[in-house]
Amino acid sequence: MISIPLFTGVIGYITNWSGVIMLFYPVHFRGWRVPGLASFVSLMPRKIQEIPGLMHGGLGWQGIVPSRAAKMGSIAVDTGIAKVGRPADFYRQLEPDKIAEHIVATSQRDIRDLVERIMEREQPQLWSNLPQLVREAVHLRVQQQLPDIVRSITNDIGENIDQLIDVKLMVIKHIEADPQLANRIFLDVGKKELRLIQNLGFVVGLLLGVPMIWITRAFPQWWVLPIGGVIIGYITNWVALYMIYEPVEPRRIGPIRWQGLFIKRQPEVADEYAKIIAEDIITLQNIGTELLTGPRADRTRQMIETALRPAIDQAVGRTRTLVRAAVGTREYEAIRKSVASEAVDFAMSPLANPEFNRRQNARIHRLIADRVAELPPKDFSGMLRTATEQDEWLLLLHGAALGFGAGLVHLAIFG
Repeated sequence: MISIPLFTGVIGYITNWSGVIMLFYPVHFRGWRVPGLASFVSLMPRKIQEIPGLMHGGLGWQGIVPSRAAKMGSIAVDTGIAKVGRPADFYRQLEPDKIAEHIVATSQRDIRDLVERIMEREQPQLWSNLPQLVREAVHLRVQQQLPDIVRSITNDIGENIDQLIDVKLMVIKHIEADPQLANRIFLDVGKKELRLIQNLGFVVGLLLGVPMIWITRAFPQWWVLPIGGVIIGYITNWVALYMIYEPVEPRRIGPIRWQGLFIKRQPEVADEYAKIIAEDIITLQNIGTELLTGPRADRTRQMIETALRPAIDQAVGRTRTLVRAAVGTREYEAIRKSVASEAVDFAMSPLANPEFNRRQNARIHRLIADRVAELPPKDFSGMLRTATEQDEWLLLLHGAALGFGAGLVHLAIFG
């Protein structure tokens, strides 16, 4: 009889500990692919289809959170990032003027090489025949134009950023490519709650085991302990989930005030959440990459090319008409197009500088942290819970199954 609460306490701890493991690990699917299983599973209820392992057409497991990486990214935007700010808000925090200054400061040599390369490719004879003083004059004009051109580009991007970047697709792509990011959002943000929940599993299991002493005496049947184990395992996991997220608004009974553990730490959690988003997802480098390679990259390239194309006219200066006549209108346009097209990547490449990224990303970190801290408790709670809410039944089932097994083990030892 005395061993019953101890057993239920241990199983409560194991239930919560293994439940946390199931949520996050393994990051990638581990198991065996079974030919034809995917087709069979597709005929089953939706909840069965979404069980990690079966959803891959195999027998095995993948952490619930990383297995939903794409969904996590979508929800992270819908329930969190979208409420924090638009792309234009993030871009403003990156300080477009400083971006322009950085591009100009790091591109002096690159732009000279670019002009040399294009002219030698498009009009090698003309370029080689030009006196060195004339060629240097062209380079000087380009260098003088560069600050105004780059500033024009960064301003144009800022004015049109909402049409140039799909933040939702960008976040989904990064989290899907690195499912560990989805884990970090939970593990770094909720590490204190997860640790507390594991330890409370023993306490809750122990307390629930005490009534089982009298229940087993009142009903001395072999099935009482396994069935009791199912109930205790289920309740232990339910209590754990409830304590993290509920109640959303603080409640008070006399001197006792309680609120969901996760929501209670909103300012601290907001800073942790912002750190992950600002360091790994919405970074200056990632924004630059998205502008040039994302689904709307053609718009960005067209906009930058439009800003760069007059550069060759301004570089040639008053002799533009003569140069156009010398090389031909078609060839001249080809030079202008080449300068504009190849300069697009060059114009954005300095954004990959790690040190400059760190300085600028710190401002995005502050913006996200401040705005997440100001979210209403309901929205704040939904940031994480929405991603796993539909899978909570798996954790409750897991607790019930462990409780049933613990009851059978107890019977095997004590009879």
